[in-house]
Amino acid sequence: MGERHSPDDLFDVPVAPAPPWRGGRPEDHQLPSVRGLLSADFTVVGAGLAGLSTAYHLLRYAPGADVAVVDAGHPAAGASGHGTGLLGPRAGPPVDRALRRHGPDAARRMHRASEDAVAGALELCRVLDVPVRTGEQLVVARSPEGLARLSGQAAAYRALGLDVPSLSAAGVRERIDVPCQAGLLHRHAATLDPALLTAALAGACAAGGARLYGRSPVVGHHATGSGGTRLLFPRGELRTRAGVFAVNGGAGALGLPVGTVAPLEVHAIATEPLKPAVREVLGEASGAALVDAARLAPYFRLTPEGRLVLGGGRASLPGAPGGAGERRDDRARHATWQWLAERMRALHPLLADTAVTHRWTGRIGVTLDDLPVVGPLAQSPGMWFVGGCCGHGLALSVAHGGYVARQLLGFREVDGGPALPWHRSAAPRLPFGGAGRVVLRRHLDRLDRRVRSAA
Repeated sequence: MGERHSPDDLFDVPVAPAPPWRGGRPEDHQLPSVRGLLSADFTVVGAGLAGLSTAYHLLRYAPGADVAVVDAGHPAAGASGHGTGLLGPRAGPPVDRALRRHGPDAARRMHRASEDAVAGALELCRVLDVPVRTGEQLVVARSPEGLARLSGQAAAYRALGLDVPSLSAAGVRERIDVPCQAGLLHRHAATLDPALLTAALAGACAAGGARLYGRSPVVGHHATGSGGTRLLFPRGELRTRAGVFAVNGGAGALGLPVGTVAPLEVHAIATEPLKPAVREVLGEASGAALVDAARLAPYFRLTPEGRLVLGGGRASLPGAPGGAGERRDDRARHATWQWLAERMRALHPLLADTAVTHRWTGRIGVTLDDLPVVGPLAQSPGMWFVGGCCGHGLALSVAHGGYVARQLLGFREVDGGPALPWHRSAAPRLPFGGAGRVVLRRHLDRLDRRVRSAA
């Protein structure tokens, strides 16, 4: 299994600063940058899952459409290539909170929309020949806080008539041999390589006629007198009739009027390939993934080659590059990776000697009310925004891309159905500069201390 490493010497061993995916992500030099004056009927800013799904569905519904996709780096360079690959239902706040805030009809619609998003992502993977491991997703309680949260969610699922059964501790351990007090069972879920899915989408878009550009950060944008939008880049300009900013937590840096979609940095680690006996106790046969119900508590799943991937722990608000802020962020990252390694080794005695081989971070977009933002931009004719999935973006991003594509093409409804439950142009605004940023950092620090003390 590898030499045992104590938490103090964990990072004295070689650890790759990236996910263990073999997804074949396109590198920067493989895509041209925006140079000179260009134009497109539809332009997608952001080559992650949401943006590429939008481009893919535009070409699916309107073959031969003039579509451009532009990214500051390359496909999967952001959150879409750095997720942990858990595909499961969840949109917006936990179901009990959604029930209290929005009422039973809206809460039920939110959950069912997230289940539809999972089904849609699985179908897309089938079409694009992206390997997935279907299985169950278990949400479990392993602490008093987790049990309280799980109990509230279980009661809400029952009240709403949703098929999310409760599990006893024994029921959980039949699937994954990890001590816990109770669980909830999401029957239809999966795990996959998110970078591979993103790369497959990029390839399908290119094959369908989309023009992909990399190394092209947007440095300015404004509406034109003819009803379109001018997108400015370091070495060029692109004029578009319509499109979408699929930039998630990058909305603030671009000055987009979407309220506050805060960029938070989240953490993950991956282990060396585990021995068959260890994989068996961690649910390899069932394909199940486990999510702890407590706030910021670890969640995990197995990869096809038998690595254990864990995410969770402290979420941090990235500071400005350089100086004390960057050094503080670096210390926080290492502390969170170390905490995840400790939690990993405490999951089961067979993991006590397991080495961590990969560690990485990814940036997600979060909103004050936990709901995504998917809607047209004010004062930007034809332009939409997608983001703020609050860490649940794997299935939702694919679904949002299809939804936005239909709207851009003038489809009023989705197969006669209603709009997304969270169709809106802006999230609640949070003072994000100066004192507001300090308050948010302090809140994250307090939450981190509470999680660590509970563990």
